[in-house]
Amino acid sequence: MINLKEIKNDLPAGIVVFLVAVPLCLGIAMASGAPLFSGIIAGIVGGIVVTLISGSQLGVSGPAAGLAVIVLQAIQGLGSYEVFLSAVVLAGAIQLALGFLKAGSIGYYFPTSVIKGMLSGIGVIIILKQIPHAFGYDSNYEGDVHFVQPSGGTTFSELFNAFNYITPGAILISGLSLAILIFWDQVLTKKHKVFQVIQGPLVVVVLGIVLNVVFANGFPQFALAASQLVELPVASSLNGFVQQFTLPDFSRVFTYDVLFLAGTIAIVASLETLLCLEATDKLDPYKRISPANKELVAQGVGNMVSGMIGGLPLTQVIVRSSANIQSGGRTKLSALIHGLLILCCVLLVPQVLNMIPLSSLAAILIVVGYKLAKPALFLGMYRSGWNQFLPFVVTVIAIVLTDLLTGIGIGMAVAIVNILRNNYKVSHYLYKDEKSITRDKYRMLLAEQISFLNKGNILQTLRKVPENVDLEIDLSKSAYIDPDVRELIEDFKETAVTKNINLTIKEIDRTTAPTDEKALL
Repeated sequence: MINLKEIKNDLPAGIVVFLVAVPLCLGIAMASGAPLFSGIIAGIVGGIVVTLISGSQLGVSGPAAGLAVIVLQAIQGLGSYEVFLSAVVLAGAIQLALGFLKAGSIGYYFPTSVIKGMLSGIGVIIILKQIPHAFGYDSNYEGDVHFVQPSGGTTFSELFNAFNYITPGAILISGLSLAILIFWDQVLTKKHKVFQVIQGPLVVVVLGIVLNVVFANGFPQFALAASQLVELPVASSLNGFVQQFTLPDFSRVFTYDVLFLAGTIAIVASLETLLCLEATDKLDPYKRISPANKELVAQGVGNMVSGMIGGLPLTQVIVRSSANIQSGGRTKLSALIHGLLILCCVLLVPQVLNMIPLSSLAAILIVVGYKLAKPALFLGMYRSGWNQFLPFVVTVIAIVLTDLLTGIGIGMAVAIVNILRNNYKVSHYLYKDEKSITRDKYRMLLAEQISFLNKGNILQTLRKVPENVDLEIDLSKSAYIDPDVRELIEDFKETAVTKNINLTIKEIDRTTAPTDEKALL
């Protein structure tokens, strides 16, 4: 349900997300080798259709940079954008089925350290990618998250290249914008409520437009080129606007290429959505929990609608979602407002949007990136211990040096190794019973869950039990013991005889243990 009571917070947040989303939609469409308007369509569908169905209060959906390479290769491989759209529709249907099959629970199995690493990694990427735009060097598309560029360069080489293409006007606009955003956030918002309603990002966008108009009319050496502004396709009439929509071609929908592409888009888009959903809930100041299965249904419907009218595949996107949260968004109304604004502006006033300098938007996104990757977060994770810090920092570095999904995969691998290592350590506890008078007595207590991974560690401990002692192996607290470990204990009975160890095994009392039905209660 849309809550109009929060419109005083959601309206300014929606405007900020709208300003950030438009160039991202265009940039991702350009990188995907698709018509520019296809990115706008995906932004509109993500903002309106997905928002109305989704249970996420602060998530914002739209075209995702993580799918850009897949889309580019698919369009080239299929040889037809219309055929590609049929794969997007089919991918949406698969996501819809995944939602009804309750596949959304997959997102709950990602450790908090990896999710926080994802947020910080995205924050670092935003800063690194937006610095060239702040300098006026706009060779990379907005929304780019890949380390290696098609030109053969990298994120870091593009930073150095930016120094060779510095535009004074862009530097001036981005510098002033950053100063205003910081002053607005740190000082003005604490002085009066009016500065909480009127968002700093909106002010810097208006300032950027005004400054560039002044430059163009009085200081041409500072004026920005058209490529340094938002470049939204402009239709000359309503008929021209309608013609920018494209219908899918279903003639090859059951061929292997289209089916495989649909499955790939569905899996990648679903995984990215679930990760962003989890991350958005972490950022939510009210700590609301979004229904993951309902989100898959919403994304499925969104992709079916987007594909039917010529749009790119979409996901929930962390850049837009975090911008929404940091701008004071409270409910899904802010995401809906952002979608409606995109629709209204491309239909009515696209020329105004094309006056927005990318350097103004760069300043906004740099602040968003900093808030996602604050040094205090790194320090807090370090103080949490290496079990938390190592997966976190590896995820950050991997995302910066690869891309979002690859980086998360590497972070997950480190987290799993950590889990297995800790599980290996805490499988059992051997101690000497000091109350024993005659012979030394040892007790070995096994953990609640014992897997085959614990076999080696338990074997090493049993070998260390000295001769001529009493040993009790307590299994009464173990809900599950792997057959391999049980076999190991049975084999140890023979070893105990040869070492004169008086062995007793304490099993769980099945007469007092709760039944499965009671345990569920």
